Amino acid sequence: MTYIAKKCGICFQPPSIILIYKEEDKDKTRQRIMPIRNFSKFSDCSRAAEQLKNNPRHKAYLEGVSLRQLKKFYGLLKGHLGGQSLAESLEQIRQEETIDPEEDMNKLDDKELAKRKSIMDELFEKNRKKKDDPDFIYNVEVEFPQDEQLESCGWDVESGEEI
Repeated sequence: MTYIAKKCGICFQPPSIILIYKEEDKDKTRQRIMPIRNFSKFSDCSRAAEQLKNNPRHKAYLEGVSLRQLKKFYGLLKGHLGGQSLAESLEQIRQEETIDPEEDMNKLDDKELAKRKSIMDELFEKNRKKKDDPDFIYNVEVEFPQDEQLESCGWDVESGEEI
């Protein structure tokens, strides 16, 4: 049986993930409540999200829900258990998921770099134009103005070495 996730949310009391879904061959929408057990303000959100997504009881239902979204829900629950308001928790998650273009990613450790790459990949997929999109254009040509002063960059300057 294939399930199509329509909406997903979190309930703080009692802690649970709520999924509104449809069965592939039926029109009726249904609701599934997945209780969150053994989770505290000290728990790891990533591990908890992976465990829920891989749980045999919920795996088929959560196929259409991204792991990133489940991590956000666990982050909201963690903030709630830690005494934060919903607005504070949402702001903290937004800051964690925003990439600073001025940040030097060469200085990040492997885990943080993988997290940033994952965010960039998801953003790319969200903004990518596919052939099936109504505003898809196969061959886009852009004219760049020639009368403006070109910026020079350190790697543009020729060095005495020839390659």
